[in-house]
Amino acid sequence: MSDLIVIEFVTLDGVVEDPDGSAGTPAGGWAFRHGPEAVAGDKFGLGPLLDTGVLLLGHTTWELFAKLWPGRTDEFSTRMNNIPKLVASRSLTSVDGWQNSSLVEDDLVEEVRRRKAHQDVIVTGSLSVVDTLAGHGLVDEYRLLVFPTMAGSGQRLRLSEDLHLGSVEQKGRAALLRYRVRVRESCTGEVRSKSGADPQR
Repeated sequence: MSDLIVIEFVTLDGVVEDPDGSAGTPAGGWAFRHGPEAVAGDKFGLGPLLDTGVLLLGHTTWELFAKLWPGRTDEFSTRMNNIPKLVASRSLTSVDGWQNSSLVEDDLVEEVRRRKAHQDVIVTGSLSVVDTLAGHGLVDEYRLLVFPTMAGSGQRLRLSEDLHLGSVEQKGRAALLRYRVRVRESCTGEVRSKSGADPQR
């Protein structure tokens, strides 16, 4: 079984909305105020997952990315353009604007379960998608790039799962926090991460 990994830019007060300012919200653009070194390239440490996994996006995030990535040719952008992309949308009829994109035709939860049987799934942004999948216990890991900013308002990431902090790594002025979702065995009460590792180590 592979992993479902959620990646998000996030403020100290948990806001994930409009990190680049493209949505025009009052507090938008907070991530990009800390310089390009905090946001450029593979800041979430996805590495080979970009070559073997699949990217899952909601309607709004896909439309934003479809404007940003196709014209870029650096190494990271090439990998983003080449990775297969699933788009969860009830209104889009075509996703031809960004190569290797396809609409989720069936039930989102069932599609993700099928994919996880043989492939890692990476969700970026797309809060409604994250909420749906977390509600069905399908999230295995959160990678959060936390910026030293208090937004005060905006959509927040809701973390209801029991999480184990795996690592912290400085990324410019931001910090990358990796959390594994922990599950409790119903019979023994034992807690372990979804990877099977002891979360107390």
